[in-house]
Amino acid sequence: MESGEGKSISDLEGEIFHKLRDFMTGITKMDELGIAGSRLLSDFQQALEFIGRPPIDTNSKLVDKIIVANETRRLKAYLNSGSMKLNESIQSVTNLHSCTHGLHNHISKAKEILNELEGLLGDVTSAIQTTHGNLLPLSDLDFDVELNEQATCNDLEGNDAMSHSQSLAVTTTKKKKNTNGTHLSKLMAFIYSMVRQDYLMQEKIVSALDLKMSSEELESYCQMWSLHPFINDEIVHQAWEHIH
Repeated sequence: MESGEGKSISDLEGEIFHKLRDFMTGITKMDELGIAGSRLLSDFQQALEFIGRPPIDTNSKLVDKIIVANETRRLKAYLNSGSMKLNESIQSVTNLHSCTHGLHNHISKAKEILNELEGLLGDVTSAIQTTHGNLLPLSDLDFDVELNEQATCNDLEGNDAMSHSQSLAVTTTKKKKNTNGTHLSKLMAFIYSMVRQDYLMQEKIVSALDLKMSSEELESYCQMWSLHPFINDEIVHQAWEHIH
């Protein structure tokens, strides 16, 4: 069967498959970038905690005895400086600036890759549209994408709607186990939505970084970044199965 553009359904599905392969390559880049960003965030946390650590408690009887027994000029200078060496302070401040710059650079690179993923998803949507309904009505695919976009906003406000839609997606794809264009395009739409949510979370974390933030809050940011709470690995694995 030929489409209105002179392409057969098999040709269009082949085109979608190649787009999926490029799409998943982008997903790998996002994953690698996220790991590097996680290290930068951990380094930021370490530098900030070093700067904010409390000085030696001279009110402690044991510490006081140690100081009296070893009262050297070097020890006095160390205590008077707030229990911090000058070179260590300079290095920690430098690390903070370096990590902050690196994280902002990370967000910029992630945005570029996300735009590429969006473009690939758009190409697939256009390819489906050229079939004039032989694969899937365009409105159906648009509905899936819009549903996931709405879930993106809701999840970042504390709504767990996306987790339900992801569960439904896993159930559906498990039952179908097909490789047609419709199935692959839906996989791409779900994965794009998850990755976009993960990106938005990282963007908000980087924007929220502050020298006065509590260690508990920063630790929570580090854990959430590493956890990737919006990513359903099973759905991503399904996409990789079609490629390998």
